[in-house]
Amino acid sequence: MELRQLRYFVALAEELNFGRAAEKLHISQPPLTRQIQQLESDVGARLFTRSSRGVELTQAGIALLDDARRILDQIGVAKERAGKFGLGRIGRLDVGIFGSAILNHIPRLLLQFRHRYPEVQIALHELTKAEQIAALREKRLTIGFNRHVTVEPDIMVETVFLEPLLVALHSKHPLARHKAIRISEVVDEPLVLYPSNTRPGFADDVMALFRTEGVKPRVTQEVTDVVTAVALVASGFGICITPEAASTLRLPGVVYRPVKATPPPTIDLACLYRRDDESPILAAFLEVVRKYGAGRSA
Repeated sequence: MELRQLRYFVALAEELNFGRAAEKLHISQPPLTRQIQQLESDVGARLFTRSSRGVELTQAGIALLDDARRILDQIGVAKERAGKFGLGRIGRLDVGIFGSAILNHIPRLLLQFRHRYPEVQIALHELTKAEQIAALREKRLTIGFNRHVTVEPDIMVETVFLEPLLVALHSKHPLARHKAIRISEVVDEPLVLYPSNTRPGFADDVMALFRTEGVKPRVTQEVTDVVTAVALVASGFGICITPEAASTLRLPGVVYRPVKATPPPTIDLACLYRRDDESPILAAFLEVVRKYGAGRSA
């Protein structure tokens, strides 16, 4: 029994006329007749009774019709599903995330991807840089996002965009009246530094920013995450330097101002993935990532 024979059988069972069925199948009548005869031989029973008016299904034909339709439907579903997998339209995307980027840019990327590929299941994993690399190598992640990632032989790193740095300070602070703030203007301010648990990291970039200006910051508190840092700013505890993404944290009493410098300081947001990963889902997601990055750079 062949799939072609089942398709021919269903067409004839629906039309109950060899001529109309052959026309529906875009074939001539003799090949249709031969395939039906072969199918009856394979089944071991007559499927149609012939008359001058056309054909009618036998009891064996009636019994086969439901199964034939179900088989053809399942094949259609399987074909469509395989095609979607091949185009990256179905499956699972495991994404490594971190810190402040989850406050703004990564959710926007994921939302754009979900709109384009609603049948892809997205799973988020909050991991450090080293943990993301390990998870990629173990194929527990499809792609990760982080900062200052070193390219390795098996790991590809792409810069998504360069993110401006901002000063987060209390709205009642005298510097809050400024449109932009120089690092030299906050050198004596109590600085909340983060993250303290992943070094080297963003905290080292902040320290380097002060060194570039030839000054040393007055670090009064080191915390592990951006939410805690901004919460301390909201209480009037001090100021902190954050990436632009953190400005979505709208805590009462906190304002954000650009760092005034030439050129304006930035920090990278990069994605990382296995060099040998040729999965359609990764390719589809990277297309969204690159378009998003290009849109921000325009």
